[in-house]
Amino acid sequence: MQHLLDWILWTPALGILGILLIPGKSHNVIRFWSLFVTAVTFLMTILLYCQFDPSIPGMQEYFSVKFPWIEQFHIYYSLGVDGISLPMILLTGLLFFLCILSSWTITKSVKSYFALFLMLEASVFGVFMALDFFLFYVFWEVMLIPMFFLIGIWGGENREYAAVKFFLYTFAGSVLMLVGLIALYFVSGENADSFNILALQGGKFGAMTIKLFGADWNFGKIVFIGMFIGFAIKVPIFPFHTWLPHAHVQAPTAVSVILAGVLLKMGTYGFLRIAFPIFPEAAVYFSQGIAWLGLINVIYGALCAMAQNDMKKLIAYSSVSHMGFVMLGLAAMTTQGVNGAVLQMFNHGTSTSMMFLMVGVLYERSHHRWIVRPDGTKGFGGLYTQLPIYSIVFIISMFASMGLPGLSGFISEALIFLGIYKTFTTITVLALVGLLIGAAYLLWMFKRMFFGDVNPAVVEYHDMNAREIFYMAPLCVAVVLFGVYPSPLLNMMKASVGSLVSLMAKFQ
Repeated sequence: MQHLLDWILWTPALGILGILLIPGKSHNVIRFWSLFVTAVTFLMTILLYCQFDPSIPGMQEYFSVKFPWIEQFHIYYSLGVDGISLPMILLTGLLFFLCILSSWTITKSVKSYFALFLMLEASVFGVFMALDFFLFYVFWEVMLIPMFFLIGIWGGENREYAAVKFFLYTFAGSVLMLVGLIALYFVSGENADSFNILALQGGKFGAMTIKLFGADWNFGKIVFIGMFIGFAIKVPIFPFHTWLPHAHVQAPTAVSVILAGVLLKMGTYGFLRIAFPIFPEAAVYFSQGIAWLGLINVIYGALCAMAQNDMKKLIAYSSVSHMGFVMLGLAAMTTQGVNGAVLQMFNHGTSTSMMFLMVGVLYERSHHRWIVRPDGTKGFGGLYTQLPIYSIVFIISMFASMGLPGLSGFISEALIFLGIYKTFTTITVLALVGLLIGAAYLLWMFKRMFFGDVNPAVVEYHDMNAREIFYMAPLCVAVVLFGVYPSPLLNMMKASVGSLVSLMAKFQ
């Protein structure tokens, strides 16, 4: 299975060709075909995990793929996998499969919806596998196309505004990344390794200078800042976060799940794969600033979440807060901190996806998401007595998001705090306030929705059906399993994270 990465990457693209051959009115055939394609892709990611050797710190040579693409400019079709990218590949395969199931009730332009969804899956896999910077950038940009249309066509009332804002923000970051890509190509000598992400790593550009606006600047720091902003917009890091609540609220449920579960991680993955290892000197230099930005994300996101009366917007701001913890772990540049950050990327993907899916389940019954309506009346009430199965699954997802011991969020957050305490003691103490606020807004939301007098409208709702239970079950298992026994994930990433931390330590 040497070409397993090829198969994982291109199976969704082949699935699009299948959808194009299916008559547009055959909605169920399109749905089952899309489910089959994502199921096969997910099974191949599991096969990749089974054949993966966690003791190898770098890219697994057995799975690597490389051949010339645009030879004149030394651009290669180059794919690889290591302990940092594999958790994201597994998460992507799982979430896209579950999101196809959650999209079963989509009736508007079914053929286009599922074709765009498979296109999105292929582009996300490409980002996590690409080892050529130009190829990475192509997949990064291609991802914008399906997301723009999925939000703009199948979203809520203000979908056009949300789609345009998402596109402009992300594209602005991409332009900065493109400038850095071009600069690296020329300063590295326009040779066979000028776009090779692995060959560019190691701090080769720390002593170089560049003339801008009539002054000499450190090349590594200037390009790092551009790269940082490009990836920060995707995370998103304050103050580049304002596109996220609009995109989440207006996007259909499955798109919100992919956005929170996978696409935000593309930003932090960019730091781990490109910004930090290529410019380690600059990363160390700016580490304290990165940590403070992470802290702002944690506190500001939590406070904004507490102020929301829309369930989906509350969870969107909670994502801003949780991604702040990831940035804290990355800024620490310690073994525990970076391990915790990568683990949090995976665990946040499962717990927040659960939360968004639960919002979608309730929205299909109520056709609103108000915890408290604009007129001051309760949007829900007494859900626990009327929807017992839904309530139990919601509690699991809520406690996992909260970081309760025994569930996955706790392990990753604990590792992050262990990693940052010695380096940023004050920030560590302040970040703990974010955990407290996070528990407060989630429990307050739960109290208002599930306890108290039963809202008359709630009586008419039916509990979760078999399809909904089926796509929630794997996520419930994941947050419990990796909360009790996180070793499979930690062992997978240990060698690769250790290699990155060792590189960063040379410049500290």
